Amino acid sequence: MNSGFLLVRLLLGGYLAAHGVQKLFGWFGGHGLAGTGGFMETLGFRPGKLFALAAGLCEGLGGVLVVLGLLGPIGPALIIVAMVVAMGAVHLKNGFFAASNGVEMPLAWATCAVAVAFYPGRYSLDTALGLALNGAWVVRITIVVAVLIALGNLLLRKPEAPAKAA
Repeated sequence: MNSGFLLVRLLLGGYLAAHGVQKLFGWFGGHGLAGTGGFMETLGFRPGKLFALAAGLCEGLGGVLVVLGLLGPIGPALIIVAMVVAMGAVHLKNGFFAASNGVEMPLAWATCAVAVAFYPGRYSLDTALGLALNGAWVVRITIVVAVLIALGNLLLRKPEAPAKAA
């Protein structure tokens, strides 16, 4: 079981960390803060660079913490914030399946993050350092706070008004 959770942590954390550095630095074919900020503006997130920075940090830092198994539910919570915002701002209107850019993948990553928040496994820095940060109530509260932060983020959007017909 511990080996399985290690694999989940490495995949989830590595995947999200890579997406984070795409947004932050343009690595791995990403667009960096300027390009991601421009995209964020089209979604109604203004100023775009600030929201791109927040998304990149949630994914990047969250991913690194998950890979390391460090600080209990904090890394998974950062991933949950990013995935809930992505679902609400981009994917929800497209249905479920990834083939139509639906919520399938961000929902899967957020669900994995919830599982990792409750149990990072024996092969984690938290276990090696004797940190016990994944108590059931601590994790539940952290997840609820992450979802509330994401929903608040979505409420900050200022979508462009549709152009009026002439």
